[in-house]
Amino acid sequence: MFNILIIEDDVTLYQQISDRLEQWSYAVHGIHDFQHVMEVFTEVKPELVIIDIQLPKYDGFHWCRIIREHSSVPILFLSSRDHPTDMVMSMNLGADDFIQKPFHFDVLVAKIQALLRRAYDYNAEAAELKTFNGATVDLEQNRLTNDHGTIELTKNEIYILKLLIEQKNKVVSRESLIERLWEDERFVSDNTLTVNVNRLRKRLGEIGLENTIETKVGQGYKAIEKVSP
Repeated sequence: MFNILIIEDDVTLYQQISDRLEQWSYAVHGIHDFQHVMEVFTEVKPELVIIDIQLPKYDGFHWCRIIREHSSVPILFLSSRDHPTDMVMSMNLGADDFIQKPFHFDVLVAKIQALLRRAYDYNAEAAELKTFNGATVDLEQNRLTNDHGTIELTKNEIYILKLLIEQKNKVVSRESLIERLWEDERFVSDNTLTVNVNRLRKRLGEIGLENTIETKVGQGYKAIEKVSP
């Protein structure tokens, strides 16, 4: 049974989501005092977190940032706001997906199931290490290490990198990445993939691996394995 923490102050919506998820045998936990979100997070140890943007005290972006300082748990944002910058902001802070209110509960469940499969089924069979341009890629711990240091990646970032280096020096289409990442492209914005790849590029640059993922306009992305002199 997966533990899911819902950080949502709309009591009616929380109960609706909770009832639906419990039908799928998820253990659902909520927040009663929004000054103690991280205490509940630490106690519950959730396998997935759902966060609303507009919350009492601090907004959802704040809590996403704090959670990412301690954990790579999948994070799904909810928002009644429809401005594209909200989605971009959430992804840049380390969220894994974004859904706009009002939403269909079947779509929410599908997104949750996809995130859990990627995060836990994948990790269960990904204990091996890979290398990429001299860096060790630890697929189980979601990190890359080389002489410049170590970076921690989100579940989406490490999976995108895995898919690209499996076909290094070859173009992987956007459609193929979306299908592998989200299982059903009807449930994902094309811009979500762009944000995730851009964020991955930025993280790689932190350990000297800038320019190792190329965008092929109209085609997709290519992981460049540089040949040592």
